[in-house]
Amino acid sequence: MKTIPSFTIDHIRLLRGIYVSRKDEVGGETVTTFDIRMKEPNREPVLGQGALHTIEHLAATYLRNHPVWA
Repeated sequence: MKTIPSFTIDHIRLLRGIYVSRKDEVGGETVTTFDIRMKEPNREPVLGQGALHTIEHLAATYLRNHPVWA
């Protein structure tokens, strides 16, 4: 079975940052998926519930106001 590219990355050693996870061709356009790493794996302190809730609201607001996905 073919391994998808994100499964070939050592996620234990990833640092914080924004990474390109994959690129797909859809209808002649390139759709890019990003992997946003806000914490280094297996290191404290973890991302708090308040921070996660803020991200949830940012995503919800973006999608709610998007002309196609609203």
